Amino acid sequence: MEPLEGVANEQDQSQLAALNFKAFLLKRSTKTNLSLYDHLTRVLIKVMDERPDNAADVFEDLSLEVKRSQLQDRQSTLRPSPEPTAALTLAQQQKGLFSQGAGDEQEEGLVETPLPNLAEQSFFFEQVGVGLGREETQRIFLALKQLVDTHLLQRCRFWGKILGTEANYTVAEVEYRDGAEEEEGEAEETHEDEEKEGEAREKDEEEVVEEVDPLPKSTYKPPPTVPKEPRGSGTNKFTYFACREPGLPWVRLPDVTPAQITVARQIRKLFTGQLDAPVVSYPPFPGNEANYLRAQIARISASTQEMAESLSAWVHHVQHINKQGRCVWVNLAEKTEEDFEEEAEEEEKEEQPDEPEPEVGPPLLTPLSEDAEINNTPPWSIRLSSHLIPQYAVAYVRSNLWPGAHAYACGRKFENIYIGWGLKFLGEPYTPPVLPQPQQAYPSGPEITEALDPSLEEEQALKAALEEQQAAQEENEGLEAEEEEEEEEDD
Repeated sequence: MEPLEGVANEQDQSQLAALNFKAFLLKRSTKTNLSLYDHLTRVLIKVMDERPDNAADVFEDLSLEVKRSQLQDRQSTLRPSPEPTAALTLAQQQKGLFSQGAGDEQEEGLVETPLPNLAEQSFFFEQVGVGLGREETQRIFLALKQLVDTHLLQRCRFWGKILGTEANYTVAEVEYRDGAEEEEGEAEETHEDEEKEGEAREKDEEEVVEEVDPLPKSTYKPPPTVPKEPRGSGTNKFTYFACREPGLPWVRLPDVTPAQITVARQIRKLFTGQLDAPVVSYPPFPGNEANYLRAQIARISASTQEMAESLSAWVHHVQHINKQGRCVWVNLAEKTEEDFEEEAEEEEKEEQPDEPEPEVGPPLLTPLSEDAEINNTPPWSIRLSSHLIPQYAVAYVRSNLWPGAHAYACGRKFENIYIGWGLKFLGEPYTPPVLPQPQQAYPSGPEITEALDPSLEEEQALKAALEEQQAAQEENEGLEAEEEEEEEEDD
C-alpha cells in the first residue's frame, strides 16, 4: 500500500503545480490588464487560422499584432473615433480630379479640346497681382477638364469666382456644340411647360368659380412682360456652370430673363453660397439665388469684359444691356391677335399710348474711354506690370465700377477674370427704393360717400314734401279711375 500512496501523492502534487501555473498565467498585467494565458490562446488561434510559413520566426510579430489589436479595441471603448474634418472631406471629394481615365493621353493628342490653357492665363494674371494661388488654380483647371469631359462643348473658359457668406462660387463660361445644347435643354423646357399647364389649369378653375358666384374684378393691369432673349444671343449667348468647390458637381445656371436683370439693378444682396436659397429683397426678386447669380454674371460680363489688340486699344466685346434687361430692344406695343380680340370684346376703349422710341445701346468694340463716370470716379484704371522693362510688360485694366474685374493683354493674347462679391460700386450709400402708394380699394363717388345727418327742420320739411307728393299722386290716380268709369258707361 505504501507505493500506491506515494504515486497518488505525486499525482496530486503535479496537479497542484499545474493549477498553480495556470493561475499564474491567468494573472492580469497591471499595465494592459491582459493575462498571459488569454494572450497565448489568441496567438495560437491566429497561427492556426493563418498558418504562416516559418511560424517560429514570426511568432513575436504575431504576438505584437494580437496585443496591438486588443489595445485598440479597448481604446475605442474609452474614446470615440475622431470625425473627419471638413478639409479631409473636401480632399476626398477632390481626389477624383487627380485620377486619369484609360485612354486620356491618346485622346488628348488626337482631338482638339476646348479646355483653356489656365496655367498660361494664371501666369499673366500673376504678373499684374491677380489670381487665386497656384494650388487652387490647378484644382480649378482639373475641374474644368472634368466639365469638358462630361459635356459636348465647343468653348470653355474660367469666368471667375464670386465670394459668398457661407461658400463661394467657381463659375465657368461655356458654349455648346451645334445641337448639343438642345438635347440637354429638353428637361428644362419640359419643366417650363408643366408650369404653364399648371397656371392654365388654375385659371380655368377660377373662371368656373366666377360663373357660380361672380366676384368683383380688379382693374389693375400689370405691365407687359419683356420676353427673354433666346439661347445663343444677347444676355443668353453663353451658358454658365457653377460649383462651390473644385471637385464638387457642376450645376448649370438657368437662362436669365429681363425681369431678373431689372430687379438685380435695384437691389444689393450678398450671396450665401446656396443656389436654392431664396432672395429676400424689395422689389421682390423673381427667382432664387441661382437666378440672381446668373443675372449678376450677365451684368458683370456686359460691363467689364474687354478685348485688346494692342496696348493702347481697349474695347468692349460683349453687348450692352439696355434698360429693358435685354441686349436687343423689343417693342412691347406690338399687339398679337389675342390682344386685338380682347380689345374687340371691351365696350370702352382707352386711348392708346404713343409708340415708344427704340433704345439703342453702344455698339460692339466701343472704347473704354467712352464709359461714363460715377461720382467723379473713373470707370477704369490702366497699368503696366513693370516699368523697368516696358517692352515685355503686361498691360492690364481694372474696373472701378465692378471691383474684382480685371483684364490683361500681352501681344495678341488677352483674357478677362472676375474675383469679387458680385456687387457694383455705387459711389454713395445704398438706399432701397420707396414703397409705392397703396391702390384704392374702390372708386370714390357720391353713392358711397357718407353724408351728414339732417337737422329736425330739414326732416320735417322733407316729410311734408313727401306727404304732398303722395297726396298728389293719389288724387291723380282717382281722376284716372273716374275717367275710365265714364268711358265704360258711354260704351
